Amino acid sequence: MTYKTEQESFWAGNFGVEYIERNKSAEYLASNLNFFSKALARVGTPDSLIEFGPNIGMNLKAIKLLFPHIDLSAVEINEDAAKILEETISKESISQCSIFDFEPSKKAEVSLIKGVLIHINPDMLDVVYSKLYAASKRYILVCEYYNPAPVTINYRGHDDRLFKRDFAGELMEKYSDLELVDYGFCYKRDPAFPQDDVTWFLLEKK
Repeated sequence: MTYKTEQESFWAGNFGVEYIERNKSAEYLASNLNFFSKALARVGTPDSLIEFGPNIGMNLKAIKLLFPHIDLSAVEINEDAAKILEETISKESISQCSIFDFEPSKKAEVSLIKGVLIHINPDMLDVVYSKLYAASKRYILVCEYYNPAPVTINYRGHDDRLFKRDFAGELMEKYSDLELVDYGFCYKRDPAFPQDDVTWFLLEKK
Protein backbone atom coordinates (compact mmCIF):
# COMPACT_ATOMS: atom_id res chain seq x y z
CA MET A 1 0.00 0.00 0.00
CA THR A 2 1.21 3.52 -0.79
CA TYR A 3 0.98 6.11 1.96
CA LYS A 4 1.02 9.89 1.85
CA THR A 5 3.53 10.36 4.67
CA GLU A 6 6.54 8.63 6.22
CA GLN A 7 4.72 8.51 9.56
CA GLU A 8 1.93 6.35 8.10
CA SER A 9 4.40 3.81 6.73
CA PHE A 10 6.18 3.79 10.10
CA TRP A 11 3.04 2.79 12.04
CA ALA A 12 1.65 0.47 9.38
CA GLY A 13 4.88 -1.54 9.43
CA ASN A 14 7.07 -3.31 11.98
CA PHE A 15 7.13 -0.49 14.50
CA GLY A 16 3.34 -0.66 14.77
CA VAL A 17 3.59 -4.41 15.38
CA GLU A 18 6.23 -3.91 18.09
CA TYR A 19 3.92 -1.40 19.76
CA ILE A 20 1.40 -4.21 20.31
CA GLU A 21 3.74 -6.04 22.70
CA ARG A 22 4.49 -2.90 24.73
CA ASN A 23 0.88 -1.97 25.39
CA LYS A 24 -1.26 -4.97 26.29
CA SER A 25 -0.73 -5.50 30.02
CA ALA A 26 -3.44 -5.86 32.66
CA GLU A 27 -1.92 -2.86 34.45
CA TYR A 28 -2.39 -0.71 31.34
CA LEU A 29 -6.02 -1.79 31.10
CA ALA A 30 -6.55 -0.82 34.75
CA SER A 31 -4.98 2.59 34.12
CA ASN A 32 -7.26 3.08 31.13
CA LEU A 33 -10.34 2.25 33.21
CA ASN A 34 -9.35 4.96 35.66
CA PHE A 35 -8.49 7.35 32.82
CA PHE A 36 -11.75 7.06 30.88
CA SER A 37 -13.93 7.09 33.98
CA LYS A 38 -12.62 10.64 34.48
CA ALA A 39 -12.25 11.81 30.88
CA LEU A 40 -15.79 10.71 29.92
CA ALA A 41 -17.49 11.63 33.21
CA ARG A 42 -19.21 14.69 31.71
CA VAL A 43 -20.52 12.65 28.77
CA GLY A 44 -22.80 10.49 30.89
CA THR A 45 -23.49 7.18 29.17
CA PRO A 46 -22.47 7.49 25.52
CA ASP A 47 -24.33 5.28 23.07
CA SER A 48 -21.52 5.15 20.50
CA LEU A 49 -17.82 5.95 20.12
CA ILE A 50 -15.27 5.78 17.34
CA GLU A 51 -11.54 5.66 18.03
CA PHE A 52 -8.92 6.80 15.55
CA GLY A 53 -5.75 4.70 15.89
CA PRO A 54 -6.67 2.19 18.63
CA ASN A 55 -3.91 -0.34 17.85
CA ILE A 56 -5.18 -3.59 19.50
CA GLY A 57 -7.95 -1.83 21.39
CA MET A 58 -6.75 -1.33 24.98
CA ASN A 59 -8.70 1.94 25.18
CA LEU A 60 -11.80 0.36 23.69
CA LYS A 61 -11.60 -2.60 26.09
CA ALA A 62 -11.71 -0.20 29.02
CA ILE A 63 -14.55 1.83 27.50
CA LYS A 64 -16.55 -1.35 26.83
CA LEU A 65 -16.18 -2.36 30.49
CA LEU A 66 -17.36 1.09 31.61
CA PHE A 67 -20.25 1.20 29.12
CA PRO A 68 -21.23 -2.41 28.25
CA HIS A 69 -23.91 -1.44 25.71
CA ILE A 70 -21.88 1.13 23.77
CA ASP A 71 -21.54 0.77 19.98
CA LEU A 72 -17.81 0.88 19.19
CA SER A 73 -15.98 1.40 15.91
CA ALA A 74 -12.40 2.13 14.95
CA VAL A 75 -9.93 3.22 12.28
CA GLU A 76 -6.60 1.36 12.46
CA ILE A 77 -3.72 1.52 9.97
CA ASN A 78 -1.77 -1.56 11.13
CA GLU A 79 -3.12 -4.82 9.72
CA ASP A 80 -1.80 -7.04 12.54
CA ALA A 81 -3.25 -4.76 15.20
CA ALA A 82 -6.60 -4.60 13.39
CA LYS A 83 -6.87 -8.41 13.45
CA ILE A 84 -6.33 -8.49 17.22
CA LEU A 85 -8.80 -5.63 17.59
CA GLU A 86 -11.49 -7.97 16.25
CA GLU A 87 -11.42 -9.70 19.66
CA THR A 88 -12.89 -6.52 21.17
CA ILE A 89 -15.16 -5.12 18.46
CA SER A 90 -16.66 -6.64 15.33
CA LYS A 91 -14.66 -6.84 12.11
CA GLU A 92 -17.40 -4.87 10.36
CA SER A 93 -16.83 -1.99 12.77
CA ILE A 94 -13.11 -1.71 11.95
CA SER A 95 -11.80 0.36 9.05
CA GLN A 96 -8.30 -0.97 8.37
CA CYS A 97 -6.82 2.04 6.61
CA SER A 98 -5.03 5.32 7.12
CA ILE A 99 -7.01 8.02 8.90
CA PHE A 100 -6.40 10.19 5.85
CA ASP A 101 -8.32 7.72 3.67
CA PHE A 102 -11.19 7.14 6.12
CA GLU A 103 -14.61 8.51 5.23
CA PRO A 104 -17.16 8.19 8.07
CA SER A 105 -20.42 6.59 6.93
CA LYS A 106 -22.14 7.44 10.22
CA LYS A 107 -21.52 9.61 13.25
CA ALA A 108 -20.73 8.42 16.77
CA GLU A 109 -21.60 10.33 19.92
CA VAL A 110 -17.88 10.51 20.77
CA SER A 111 -14.83 10.75 18.51
CA LEU A 112 -11.72 9.63 20.40
CA ILE A 113 -8.05 10.02 19.60
CA LYS A 114 -5.38 9.12 22.17
CA GLY A 115 -1.65 9.19 21.54
CA VAL A 116 -2.08 9.45 17.77
CA LEU A 117 -2.10 13.13 16.82
CA ILE A 118 1.43 13.37 18.25
CA HIS A 119 2.58 10.97 15.51
CA ILE A 120 0.77 12.64 12.58
CA ASN A 121 2.76 14.65 10.05
CA PRO A 122 1.99 18.27 11.03
CA ASP A 123 1.16 19.13 7.42
CA MET A 124 -1.70 16.61 7.58
CA LEU A 125 -3.18 17.55 10.95
CA ASP A 126 -5.94 19.60 9.37
CA VAL A 127 -7.14 16.49 7.53
CA VAL A 128 -7.29 14.51 10.76
CA TYR A 129 -9.12 17.32 12.56
CA SER A 130 -11.76 17.25 9.83
CA LYS A 131 -12.19 13.47 10.21
CA LEU A 132 -12.56 13.73 14.00
CA TYR A 133 -15.14 16.47 13.61
CA ALA A 134 -17.08 14.77 10.82
CA ALA A 135 -17.32 11.48 12.73
CA SER A 136 -18.71 13.09 15.90
CA LYS A 137 -22.35 13.73 16.69
CA ARG A 138 -21.54 15.62 19.88
CA TYR A 139 -18.19 15.07 21.62
CA ILE A 140 -14.51 14.90 20.66
CA LEU A 141 -12.03 13.54 23.21
CA VAL A 142 -8.41 14.48 22.48
CA CYS A 143 -5.75 12.80 24.66
CA GLU A 144 -2.20 13.73 23.66
CA TYR A 145 1.08 15.29 24.79
CA TYR A 146 0.43 19.01 25.20
CA ASN A 147 2.71 21.93 24.42
CA PRO A 148 1.62 25.57 23.94
CA ALA A 149 3.78 25.85 20.80
CA PRO A 150 4.59 23.16 18.21
CA VAL A 151 7.75 21.15 18.96
CA THR A 152 9.33 18.01 17.50
CA ILE A 153 10.88 15.38 19.78
CA ASN A 154 13.01 12.33 19.01
CA TYR A 155 10.88 9.21 19.47
CA ARG A 156 12.69 5.99 20.42
CA GLY A 157 15.66 6.95 18.27
CA HIS A 158 13.58 8.18 15.33
CA ASP A 159 13.35 11.77 14.07
CA ASP A 160 10.12 13.40 12.88
CA ARG A 161 7.94 10.80 14.58
CA LEU A 162 6.65 12.71 17.61
CA PHE A 163 5.16 16.19 17.61
CA LYS A 164 3.71 18.14 20.55
CA ARG A 165 1.38 21.13 20.31
CA ASP A 166 -2.03 22.44 21.41
CA PHE A 167 -4.15 20.03 19.36
CA ALA A 168 -7.42 20.79 21.17
CA GLY A 169 -6.88 24.52 20.86
CA GLU A 170 -6.32 24.18 17.13
CA LEU A 171 -9.53 22.16 16.82
CA MET A 172 -11.52 24.85 18.60
CA GLU A 173 -9.97 27.52 16.38
CA LYS A 174 -10.91 25.52 13.29
CA TYR A 175 -14.49 24.82 14.40
CA SER A 176 -16.20 27.71 16.18
CA ASP A 177 -19.04 25.52 17.50
CA LEU A 178 -16.66 23.41 19.61
CA GLU A 179 -16.46 24.29 23.31
CA LEU A 180 -14.22 22.95 26.05
CA VAL A 181 -16.26 20.89 28.52
CA ASP A 182 -13.53 19.33 30.66
CA TYR A 183 -9.81 18.64 30.71
CA GLY A 184 -7.17 16.96 32.86
CA PHE A 185 -3.66 15.57 33.12
CA CYS A 186 -2.35 12.08 33.96
CA TYR A 187 1.20 11.72 35.24
CA LYS A 188 3.54 8.88 34.31
CA ARG A 189 4.66 8.63 37.96
CA ASP A 190 1.16 8.17 39.35
CA PRO A 191 1.60 5.39 41.96
CA ALA A 192 -1.66 3.63 41.13
CA PHE A 193 -2.79 4.44 37.57
CA PRO A 194 0.05 5.93 35.49
CA GLN A 195 -0.45 7.23 31.97
CA ASP A 196 2.27 8.57 29.73
CA ASP A 197 1.96 12.27 30.71
CA VAL A 198 -1.30 12.56 28.78
CA THR A 199 -3.30 15.78 28.78
CA TRP A 200 -6.92 15.23 27.76
CA PHE A 201 -9.55 17.64 26.48
CA LEU A 202 -13.28 16.92 26.11
CA LEU A 203 -14.84 19.14 23.44
CA GLU A 204 -18.55 19.45 22.67
CA LYS A 205 -20.41 20.66 19.59
CA LYS A 206 -22.80 23.47 20.58
